[in-house]
Amino acid sequence: MTDSPRGERTGPPPGSRAAAGRRLARALPALFLVTGVVFQLSTPEALTGAPLFVSAPLVSAPLFTWWATVLFGALGFAATAVLYAVTTSMGDTASLHGLATELATLVLVTAIAVLLNHIVRRDREAADSARGVAEAAQKAVLPTPDPRVGGLRLGARYEAARKDTLIGGDLYAARATPYGVRIVMGDVRGKGLGAIETVSVILGAFWEAAENEPSLTEVARCLERSLTREGASRTGLDDAESFATCVLVEIPPGHEVLRVLNKGHPEPLLLHPDGTVTVLTPGEFSLPLGLGDLAPEPDRADVWDFPADATLLLYTDGLSEARDGTDVFFDPASWLAGRASASPDRLLGALVGDVRRFTGGARSDDMALLAVRRPAPGPARG
Repeated sequence: MTDSPRGERTGPPPGSRAAAGRRLARALPALFLVTGVVFQLSTPEALTGAPLFVSAPLVSAPLFTWWATVLFGALGFAATAVLYAVTTSMGDTASLHGLATELATLVLVTAIAVLLNHIVRRDREAADSARGVAEAAQKAVLPTPDPRVGGLRLGARYEAARKDTLIGGDLYAARATPYGVRIVMGDVRGKGLGAIETVSVILGAFWEAAENEPSLTEVARCLERSLTREGASRTGLDDAESFATCVLVEIPPGHEVLRVLNKGHPEPLLLHPDGTVTVLTPGEFSLPLGLGDLAPEPDRADVWDFPADATLLLYTDGLSEARDGTDVFFDPASWLAGRASASPDRLLGALVGDVRRFTGGARSDDMALLAVRRPAPGPARG
């Protein structure tokens, strides 16, 4: 298991149920061989461990290399022959015929297992190649923000729910503008290349609008218009109904306040230096991007104090909807309460680790995180 440049793991985390299940599966071929030997030695002569010996190479085919598959087949072959010599009368013609049948079956099944191993390995390589292309596409569309933007410290994480679903619809961006640092965190409906296309449209509109529009309300309108144009250009009904939740943040020069415009997205959290947590619940809830025509009035941004050494956490619902084995949801506000203030990267690293332990490594949705810290005046800390 390794870390990708974006911080997500490429395999099940140690100690997770998925990792434990994989270790158990890899132990099965040897377990079958041992059980087959014990079974044949402890039962009447008419009963043999042949079914277990045959199972060993078949089970090993998707889990090991081809030569390991052959090795398990050869060990089953050897065990069958040795057990025959130990437990059977050498002159018994019927037993000899049975032995020949079992050995021939083992050879045939091992050959089939090697073929299956080749097919599985080829499909796995194709899937790895597709994942690599998907990850490259997502990295190109969603680059990691700089660790310092407009005097603020930033940290970002993108955690795919599963290894085979690297393409998701979560997005984030931060930009220093004439109006201060502007940030977007969003979640596009759906997955796949269609979601990536919508992410690119929203981010492209954000880069331009954040630089030129005087208010977050106007930035939101630009994103709405871009998403509407993108939806109108699609031919499928499902594609044309695309929408995205998002939260827009503006931190003016001086960094003393936050302006937050929430478009149906999970509420950001503000972690104060003393460990208290404020949930930035909007005064008025706005509709997600793509549904703006249904809104009777323009959106309004809320204003919050942003104390020195405080940290703003933006996230997608992959965090707040993460569940443990009893279907209890992860509560990021409770997790952050009382925590000592840390750098954005360390905060997100600890948060991701706790979510993995909470869920056992199994999540149903991608998780995007962005932490923004306002350093106190003087030497940087944490």
